[in-house]
Amino acid sequence: MVSYTEENYLKAIFKLSEKNKEEISTNAIAESLAVKAGSVTDMLKKLAEKGLIHYTPYSGVELTGQGRQTAVKIVRKHRLWEVFLVEKLGFRWDQVHPMAEELEHIDFDELIERLDVFLGNPKFDPHGDPIPDEKGEFQPSESIRLSEADTGQRLQMIGLENHTTAFLQYLDKKELALGSRIAIVEVAPFDKSLTITIDGDRQVHISHEVAKNILVAVKES
Repeated sequence: MVSYTEENYLKAIFKLSEKNKEEISTNAIAESLAVKAGSVTDMLKKLAEKGLIHYTPYSGVELTGQGRQTAVKIVRKHRLWEVFLVEKLGFRWDQVHPMAEELEHIDFDELIERLDVFLGNPKFDPHGDPIPDEKGEFQPSESIRLSEADTGQRLQMIGLENHTTAFLQYLDKKELALGSRIAIVEVAPFDKSLTITIDGDRQVHISHEVAKNILVAVKES
């Protein structure tokens, strides 16, 4: 039996491992979950005893096969619930994360499989994150950060690195959403801020930090 708190740790380790293929540090987990490093160490020992992680003090953490399976299942539920909350209940994309954090702990496999079918087997959640299928497999997505793109490239916004409420609300004000067609007009030499066009007509200015957190696909000319 895995507790809610243990599930949250496994999910955090998995999400960190998506960005960093090396072993995950205790400090990175503590920062991700906003808890003290000492609390993380105690939990990691418990997870290691249950065979859910490989843990070497002062070295790092890695999910075992069983741990990854558990984490991916939680991620699947979380992202499916986000789709449901946005598409079927009309919540905004900046509202759904805390609700999905609660719903992801409902442990009824048949419910989740029926939810998946009801939603039409979506491949991505409202923030562009891939949804694993019932086998735990993710649909690959080739993306780059907007900050890494070149002027003249045809781009489409397909995901985000930052899912905070403040960032999502900022994008709403700029009318930037998944699917938006983007072209870089100019990159300022001083601070690398960008002037971009959105959907071929609106021109806006965004910082380099914002551009780092927007994922785009390069479309063929």
